[in-house]
Formats: sequence, C-alpha cells, structure tokens
Amino acid sequence: MTSQSGTEVKDPGSQVGAGRLRRLGEWCARHFITVIVLWLIALGGLYGLNTAFGGTYSDNFSLPGTQSDDGARVLARHVPGAGGIGAQVVLHDARRPLTGVRSQVDRAVGSLRTLPHVLSVTSPLPSTPSAPPTGALSPDGRTGYIGIQFNANPTSFGSSYLHGVDAAVQPLRAAGVQVEYGGLLGELARPMPADLTSEAIGFAVAVIVLLVGFGSIIGAAIPLVTALIGVIVGVSCLGLIAAATTFASVSPTLATMIGLGVGIDYALFLITRHRQRLMDGADPVTAAGGAVATSGRAVIVSGCTVIVALAGLYVSQVSFIGKLGVAAAVTVVTAVAGAITLVPALLGLAGRRIDRYWVRRPVAEGDPAPAPAPKGRGRTGRTEPADGAVHDGWHRYAQRVERRPWWFLLAGLVAVGVLAIPLFSIRLGHIDDGADPTSFTDRRAYDLISAGFGPGANGPFILVVDQSAVPLADRPALASRLQRALTDVPDAAGVTPLRPSADGQLLTGTAIPAGAPQSAGTTTLFHHLKDDVLPGAVSGTGARTYVTGTTAAMEDFLDLITSRLPLIIGVVVALAFVIILIVFRGLLVALKAAVLNLLSIAASYGVVVAVFQWGWGGPSLGISGTVPIESYVPMMMFAIVFGLSMDYEVFLLARVQESWLRTHESKGSVALGLEITARVISCAALIMVSVFAAFILSDNIVVKMLGLGLAVSVLIDATIVRLLLVPAVMTLLGESAWWLPRWLDRILPQVDREGEEAAPYRRSVSDGRPGAGVQGPSH
Repeated sequence: MTSQSGTEVKDPGSQVGAGRLRRLGEWCARHFITVIVLWLIALGGLYGLNTAFGGTYSDNFSLPGTQSDDGARVLARHVPGAGGIGAQVVLHDARRPLTGVRSQVDRAVGSLRTLPHVLSVTSPLPSTPSAPPTGALSPDGRTGYIGIQFNANPTSFGSSYLHGVDAAVQPLRAAGVQVEYGGLLGELARPMPADLTSEAIGFAVAVIVLLVGFGSIIGAAIPLVTALIGVIVGVSCLGLIAAATTFASVSPTLATMIGLGVGIDYALFLITRHRQRLMDGADPVTAAGGAVATSGRAVIVSGCTVIVALAGLYVSQVSFIGKLGVAAAVTVVTAVAGAITLVPALLGLAGRRIDRYWVRRPVAEGDPAPAPAPKGRGRTGRTEPADGAVHDGWHRYAQRVERRPWWFLLAGLVAVGVLAIPLFSIRLGHIDDGADPTSFTDRRAYDLISAGFGPGANGPFILVVDQSAVPLADRPALASRLQRALTDVPDAAGVTPLRPSADGQLLTGTAIPAGAPQSAGTTTLFHHLKDDVLPGAVSGTGARTYVTGTTAAMEDFLDLITSRLPLIIGVVVALAFVIILIVFRGLLVALKAAVLNLLSIAASYGVVVAVFQWGWGGPSLGISGTVPIESYVPMMMFAIVFGLSMDYEVFLLARVQESWLRTHESKGSVALGLEITARVISCAALIMVSVFAAFILSDNIVVKMLGLGLAVSVLIDATIVRLLLVPAVMTLLGESAWWLPRWLDRILPQVDREGEEAAPYRRSVSDGRPGAGVQGPSH
C-alpha cells in the first residue's frame, strides 16, 4: 500500500511473515544440534511406530451407487456365497487330466472353505463322472480353476494370509500339479515392490548433477540428506495413517517418488540462495535466515500449490483417487518442513566450510557479477537492463528470444504439438494381469486360463436379473426373451444359460468376452450388455438387470473417472491460476502459467500414449505388448505435474518480477530472471527427471507409466516451456504481463512470496493501466 505522500509502505503482514521465517531460519542455524537431533528422533520414532503398527496397502475400494456394486449386493442377498469378491486358484497338469487327482482337488477345496473371510469355494471337477461339466475345467481336462468368493478384497488381508492358502493346496503341489493364484489373490501373492534400486539410481544421478552443477561436495550432500530424511518420515506417517484407512498399493511408491523430487528441489533452492549470501559476505546464521525468509517463502508457496493441486483429486468423489493425492501430499509436507528447518540447521553446522571440499569451483545462485559501468540505457530501447552487471550466456540467449519472440514461440508450440499428437488416440482402461512379468503368479495364472479357456475367461461378466417384481406366470416368457437376446452377442465368446436362484427371485449367468479384460472389445461388450441387451430384453416387465463382477466394477470405475476428469482439470487449473494471481498480481502472468502448463501436460500425455498404448519402445521398458492407459493415471499426472511445474514457475517469475519492479524494463527483466535461475532450474529439473525416470524399472506397470509420464512432463516443462515459450510469451506481453485491474487488486489477499528482502521495490496498482502506480524504493 502507499502513504498519502505516494511513498509505498510495506505490508505489515508481509513483514511479519518474512520476519518469522527469518527468525526461524536463524534459530535453526544457530541451534543446529537441537534441530538435527529432533529430526533424527522423529525419523527413528516414526519409522519404529510404522514398523510396529503401520497399516497395509491394497487396491480395496468400492463404488457405491454404480450398477455393478448394486448388482453385487442384490446377488449377495439372494444367493448366499455368490456375493463378495472373487479370485481363482488355477490348476494345470501337463501329464494327465485333473480328474486323475480328484482326491487332492477335493482336499484342497475342503481346506480352502475353512479359511477366514471365505464365503464359498467351487471345485472345477463335476461331482460325479456323469454330472454336467462345471465350466471351470478346460476341454482337455488338464486346466481348471477353483473359484473362491471372499467377503473382502484379499489384498487387504496381509501376506500372512497366504500361509493358509499354501497349506490348503499343498497336496496338489505334492502330486505334481502346477498351482497358481489368479485375480486379487494373485495380487496379494506378488513380491513386495523393490523400489530401492530406483531410489538408488535417482540418488546417484542427483549426486552427479549437484557436483557438476554447483561444485561443492557438502553443498551437494545437504539436499540429498534432507530429502531422504523427509521421505522416510513422510512414508512412515503415511503408514500410520494407513492403519486407520485403506490406501492403494501404489501409494508408498508414489509418495516416495514425489517426496524425493520436491525434497531435493526445495533444499537446492535454499542452499543456492544461502551460498550466494555467504559469497556476498554474510555470516552463516544470517545467510541461512535470509535464505529461509526469501527462497523459503517461495518453497512454502510452491509446496502449497502442489498440495492444492493434489487436493483437487477429491473432486472425483472417489476416495481411492483422493487418497492417492493425500499419499503424495504427505511427503510434500515433510519436504517443505525439512527445507525450512533441517536445511538451515545443516547449513549452520557446515558454516563457512560448506565449500571446503569441491570437485570444481563452487558457484551459487547465479546473480550477475557487478561491472564497472552500466551497459543499459534505461527505457531508451536497449533490452539489457541498466543494472551494471556482467551477464552470461543465458542472458544472451534470452536476448535472442527477445529479438525474435514469434519464431521461438512458434518453435515451442510446434514441438509441444508434435509430442501431443498421440493424445488424440488415447484409450483409457484397466491394465490386466497379462501385462505383468511372468515371475508373478497372477500372470502365470492368467496365461494358463487364456490357454485353456480363452483370454476372456480372465474377466467374465456376471449377469444378474432381478425378477422379484415380475408375476410368476410371466417369468418363463421373460427367461425365453433373455435367452434369445443373449444369443450371438457381438464381442462375446459365449454366454451361459440364465439359471434361477434357489429362491426363484433372480436369474444369473456368465458372459465371457472374446478378448482380454483390458481390450477395447471387452469394454464395448460391457456397455452393450448393460445399456442395450439386458434392458431391452426386460423392457416392460418390471425386472431390473445388472452386469457385475470384478471386470464390470473396473469398467464402471473407468466410466466414472472419464466423466469427472474434465471437472478435475478445471478445478486444478482454476486453483493454480488463483494462487499465481495472488502471489504475482499479474492477470496475464497467471493466465500464461495455466495455459503453458496445460500444453506441457498434453505433450507428456502424448509420449505416454505412444510408449504404452502404441508400443513405441515399450518392450525395452519391460512392457509385454501394448496396454491401455490406466484410467486414473492421467488424473494423477495432471494434479502432480501441474503442482510441480509451479515450483519452477514461482522461482523464475519471482526473479523476473523482482527485476521488473526495480528497472521497469520488461524485456531486460525476463533476460535477468532467466539468467539467475537457469542453472538452478536446469539442475533441479534434471534431478527430478532422473528420480522419476528411475521408477520405470519397477515391475508395476502403473508405476512405470507414472514414472515415465512425470519425467517427460518435467523435462518438457524445464526445456521447451521454460527456454522457449515462457521468455517468448513474456517478451510479447511486455508490461501488460503485470497488469491487474484495480478492483481485482483490492479484493485479492496480499501475499509476499519471498519476503521483504527479495522485493525492496514494490509495485501498487493505482489504476488499470500496465505499469501504473510503480513506486520508488520503500523507506
């Protein structure tokens, strides 16, 4: 705000906030032993509590209100033991038909029935040699499956549950029968994700980048140590939360991936500012306090932006998706906390010895070095700011962009457009077990069923017709109509005859898709049965129809996510736009940030589609064939990437705006901001890319997909967007970039993104004209 004389007065709230951060940073640097000990206590205590009392992770979720969930509930009420969640124990004997081991099969079925959580168990063998086949035995009799219905998702039972299953099928294995666990039981039997390799690779690349980029060995170690401690603390907290509520199995990996990336970045932003202050002559405690008061505030703003974007996932109204956002947000919180407390403590411990050990001459944030005479000419037409500084190649590069902004803008748009082309053919779906490594038991079970019964037998649809409202005399005619309608259904390998339940209130049957559960034909069959075939057959009778089962639930989940994805995108974009608008108080700056982030995300989507759906390079990444894009991956990518890209946006725009407030030169400010931040942003982005890309080594296809998508997104954002599009757009916008209507300026809350030190010259908007109301230095 301004005084009556026109001299601008600092916002007291901003000064108080920056003063508190300064005092926090100085206190942590001065009392570094206390802070480090407290963090180590938290690390050991939370890790121990998580080991003792932490919960388990499973993909156990329900979709109340969907027709598949309603159908499962109707089936459970009328057919005891038929409801619940199904899984299979797949049997194969290459030497003889399974009827040759009937006694072992019967013993295994009997033992499985006694296990906890089991509702029913069905044998693949007919009760007598003359009885009709059960449908669970292949035509050659060598492959079959024991069907098990559980009262909950088996993946939530814990790995110890498998001891009972293994004991039950031991007689079959002793007889030489191959036994594999299919479906959700097979997911429970998967080996624990070995993500330590990915983390180690990410760390190794980060070490190299930090040493090459900044030279100092101690300066490189601090971001890695703080990020690792923050991730362990965050994942331990997540495990304790998981004891009270269910999180998806991918949650800890996702949290680790995000925590490492942002943890290293946030620490790096503070350390570079701190080391620049040391080079300028400040003592270590004062330098650490100043770094927390300036870059620490930017870290808090960036962290809040990431958390807000992740919170936007709750717009999906699917707790499974919302909790994935919570899992990632937990490690973002610990990364921010570590950056503003543990980092200054370690800086205080290092003192002026931070650059004692180095592999190349240490460099800091990259502030231009003073020159003996100013080069610029103020507002006379030279684009170089009159700051009397010696500039490097990044500044000269920015000036090239300024001379031909339309060419650089066009080049960036073409590059992004080409990468985004595959996005127009994206097919969302659910990745089935056929894409897993053959070392997984559920993959081997999938292959046995495909060979014995066809690929569609891995994802059957259960057809349920509730005829309780149909008069008894009309029910035979209804059954005939349904049977005719279910004859020769496209994309179906076969449909079993509908049979009445014991109480006569339901008709139930099974539809076997012609293709694999993840194929487009299976999705088409699901919608055809649900929307056309069954409703048409019972029209006017009062009967109600459902298509249920595990595959049907996945298809309903896909429909739900697809319908709500545009809403989530709109909410996240709007929230991020508002945050940037409040922080930088420039309408076109905020709009530019939102649009360019949308473009970079579209390009990263295109790369993911090309690799996984088109199969370009998929085999080299350990992917078996082509797969659809997992339904919730685009949603997760959007929230995470949109939040992470704001880290670099805030860091770059803070320096551009700082120079703009001092010189009033829009072009020179872009060049200076790019010059100051280029090294830090490039190194931070390279580290984050390496951390994300390392998770492509995971056996989990969804983790591979997220790792590749996030790595490509950050790479595009740090190269095409930051080096081509942002300087070109900011140059073309000129002073208009910082324009803000007076009425909007009055209603927006005042937020100082980097404290009073970072912006000694403040801008107030006295009217709606660009650049109006710029005041001189505050006193």
